[in-house]
Formats: sequence, structure tokens, C-alpha cells
Amino acid sequence: MALSVSLVIPVYNAARDLQQCLASLSSSSASPLECIVVDDGSTDDSVKIATQHGAKVLSTNGRCGPARARNLGAKAASGDIVVFLDADVCVYPDTISKIIAEFARDPEIDAVMGSYDHSPSAPNFISQYRNLMHCFVHQHSNRGATTFWSGCGAMRRQVFLDVGGFDESHYHAPAIEDIELGYRLAAANRKLALSADIMVKHLKRWSLRSMIETDFFHRAIPWSELTFRSGRMPNDLNLRISQRISVVLAFLVVLLGVYQTVRWHVHFLTPLFAIFFILLSGYWIEGSENQSRFVMALMMSVLGLIVALSYWFRMYPIIPLVLVAWLALFTRHRYAYSREKWRRWTGMLVGGYCLLVMVCVTFYLPWHALRFLFLVIMLTVLVLNKQFYLFLAGEKGKFFALAAIPFHLLYFVYSGVGFMVALLRYSLGKVYRPDAKVKGAVPLAKEAKAKVAGP
Repeated sequence: MALSVSLVIPVYNAARDLQQCLASLSSSSASPLECIVVDDGSTDDSVKIATQHGAKVLSTNGRCGPARARNLGAKAASGDIVVFLDADVCVYPDTISKIIAEFARDPEIDAVMGSYDHSPSAPNFISQYRNLMHCFVHQHSNRGATTFWSGCGAMRRQVFLDVGGFDESHYHAPAIEDIELGYRLAAANRKLALSADIMVKHLKRWSLRSMIETDFFHRAIPWSELTFRSGRMPNDLNLRISQRISVVLAFLVVLLGVYQTVRWHVHFLTPLFAIFFILLSGYWIEGSENQSRFVMALMMSVLGLIVALSYWFRMYPIIPLVLVAWLALFTRHRYAYSREKWRRWTGMLVGGYCLLVMVCVTFYLPWHALRFLFLVIMLTVLVLNKQFYLFLAGEKGKFFALAAIPFHLLYFVYSGVGFMVALLRYSLGKVYRPDAKVKGAVPLAKEAKAKVAGP
């Protein structure tokens, strides 16, 4: 007998994204039994849009968080499989059919999750970088999953009810409630799978601030706390050994940088600023295209600072080297796209020149053993993550990949800080006890039994 599917989509003030999400479902090759949209206290037109698309609309009666919303939707669902989608994703025509095929192919599979695609919707640099990083993690992780993802994840409804659903008592805002559920499923010896060819398009637009806030407060800290409580740190997804080593090395880079800044002041900072300024060329170009006042102001400020410091402390060659690189990058980006051959050759010339500039500028760093240690650690981080940078270069170009390096280093640093904050909180007993029961689990389990025992 064919498996029936219920879609559950939590929404909070995401009318525009929900419109696109529900519209994409109309082109699905497999029709779900029902589409349930759970409103989490929206004040925009989310409910109206869901109704217009024929979705069944439920409400949390206030701002309770996506964990509570998904639990309500799953309890009201009638399908054998519950497919959870975020309101800011669009499915492909074959997304639902591939999910059904996974469960039909292996009756022992309890949950399946997919991946973001290679072409995020929002065009700005931070959105492209952040969403492609998420895509890369899922595309290069093990098929035998150790966690769950609710952005595009499916689960047998009875399994979901039996395990207690999402922990709505602890997660009142979007965080790692899906990861925590996955840990419980794995601990219960449930079979989870990651299917990289099940794809959805992410519509979310990220800013630098929203990215850091989300990664630090809603991922790094709670995920680290979950690690301490569960005693599990699987070598998969964002917790791969290479990523843990990268966090440690990024901290060493920061510590060495701070020490050398204190010891040599601008003689260390000036060439370092110049190197990172050229690395970030893709970010500057994107900001100028979108006429971002913040990015343009930051770019001109950093460029002016490099010129002023180089002149004041007699590092004169740095000035023309950086200015020519800056002019070449913007000129090439503005005029080199009319012919493919011209674009390729100018890319090689400008890229080669920028690489030469960065190598030359390193000679202005203080000649000390710590300088070489600093550079060796930086190179080690790049080697550990070379597959990610090659992936970005293949998707968005080499200048995009170079510009992603400083943001990736920043990601490792604040993730490490989040880990230390979580360790401190855990040590001081400020997180709930490892043996605490999940409040949301008992009602779901009782309801499941009542449904089975009912007429």
C-alpha cells in the first residue's frame, strides 16, 4: 500500500516566503495527503496566504516557537509520513516523491532529511555564503545520519509520537530542537538517513549580524550544551574532527594575532589588513553592486586606513600594490563579462596579481618565529577546509571563495567561544539536568496510545 504524506509547516511572520513555499508545492510530482500550516502568533498575512492555498491552518495561540508548532501539526496529521518544511524553503517537483521513495525502499528507515540546493535565492554575499555552507555540510556528510533536520525532514508519524516529538519545553525559539530530536532518535536505535539528492531551495536573506547571532546564540551554545548533556559528539556534519581542529587553530591564530599586535602594533596590523582586504574583494564587489552603504563605507575606511598606516610607517610599496589590486578587481568585474574568453584571461591575470600582492605584503610582517607560526597555522586551517573552498569556487568563483575565508575563520572563532560559554554554564549547573524529562514527550506518547486504543 502506498505511503501517505502529511506536510507540516510552522510559520511566524513569513508571509512572503510562505507564499513561495506553498506555490512550489503545486508543481510537486507527488501530491501530499494534506498540508498543515501552523501559525505561531503571526501578525502579518501568513494565515491568509495559507488559507488561500488550501492549507489546513492551526494555531499555537501565541508565540511558542517552532517546536510547539511542529508538534501540533504532527499530532493533527493523518499521513503515515510527516514531512516537516520550513516556511522559507521551496520544494522541487521531485522532492516529495524522493522522500516517499526513501521510505518505500527501506521499511526500516524511521526518518529522512534532505539538503539545501546549490543556488540560494537571496543574492547578497552573506546569504550565498551561509546557505552554501549548509548545503556543503549536508552534501558531504554520511548517509547514516546521527541527527535530524526539520528544514526538509520526514519521519514516520508513529515514530515521531513514540519518541515524544520536539522538546517544546526547552526550545521556545528556533534553535536546535531538530538536532536534539535526532539525538533522541539515535539513542533509541532508530534508523536515520541523509539523502543528499532530496533538495529544497532556501529563501532566507542573511545579514552579517543575523548570521552571527543565529550561529552563536541559537546553534553554537545550545548545541554544545546538548553535547555535554548527551555525552555524544559524532564525527559528522558540523562536528567533524576537521572542524573541531579548525576551531582550535582559529583560536591560536587569534591569540597569536593579539600578541603580535600588542608587541609590534601597526607593523603587524598594516600588512595583515592589506592581506585581508584583498581576500575580501568578492565581498566588496558584491556590496558595491547592491549599493550597500555599510559595505562601501567599510571598504573605503579599511582602504584609507591601509594607505594612511603604510605612509605613516614608511611601508610605501604596500600603497600602490593594494590600490592597483583594488582598481584591477573592480575594473575586471565591471567590464570583463561580455566575452567568456576575455573574462577567463582577465580573471587569471587579476587573480595572479592579487596572489602576488598578498605574498609580497607578508614580507612586511615582523621577522620573528611567531610570524611563521602564524602563517603556518593559517595555511593549516585552509588545507583542512580546502574541499569547502573548492566547492565555493566551483559554485561562485575563486574570488567568492577567497572572500569566504575570513568569514569562515570568524565562524570557527565564535563557535569556539560558544562552546566555552556552554561549558561554563554546564559546569555551573545552569542548564537543565541530563535526566530531566522532556515535557512535550509525555502528552504526545499518551495521545498516540489513546489513538491506538480508541474506536
